[in-house]
Amino acid sequence: MHRGGGEAKTTTKELSERIDALEAKARKAEDWVDIANLQAAYGYYVDKGLWDKAADLFARDGTLEIARRGVHVGQERVRQYLHELPKYEDGAVFNPMQLQPVIHIDPDGKHAKARWRTLIMIGWVGKEGRWGEATYENTYVRENGKWRIASLHGIINFYCEYDEGWHRGGVALLRSTKGLEPDRPQTFEYEAHPKAVIAPFHYDEV
Repeated sequence: MHRGGGEAKTTTKELSERIDALEAKARKAEDWVDIANLQAAYGYYVDKGLWDKAADLFARDGTLEIARRGVHVGQERVRQYLHELPKYEDGAVFNPMQLQPVIHIDPDGKHAKARWRTLIMIGWVGKEGRWGEATYENTYVRENGKWRIASLHGIINFYCEYDEGWHRGGVALLRSTKGLEPDRPQTFEYEAHPKAVIAPFHYDEV
């Protein structure tokens, strides 16, 4: 229907559709923030060796795969893996910064994918110090009303000694964690710098 001046009249149905669209956008924005906070929280917990808090961010059936050490399946296996990492203590530095997110939330509002970059500083006084950089290709799931990490896959681009730099090559990737066998083999074969590696993208365009 039109008003006398020819101006289109907005129908109740159109208004309802606009409200639905705005609510969907708001939910998506909230989900984006929640997922970004979730991943950042993971980085902060790992930074201080708070392994149980980091493991609690994973879904019940969540998986973790770092470097070439295979896939660990289930929250408790993730917890077990994390507890095998070095202890945070005096003289230690762990700094896995979570940067440059590209997050895509599925239309169902229950699943999501994200790509991250992590810049790593790790070392111990009087022992060793290294730089590293990795790409995360992760998935997320809404579990009991909260976003949780469904899979965390860290593809290492390089590790190097801090005083030598990446221009002199890199440190070989560990293929296993002592005393802890993975539940599945690594997703794909690769070597880090000086070999070139491109972590598979979960998206073709944004």
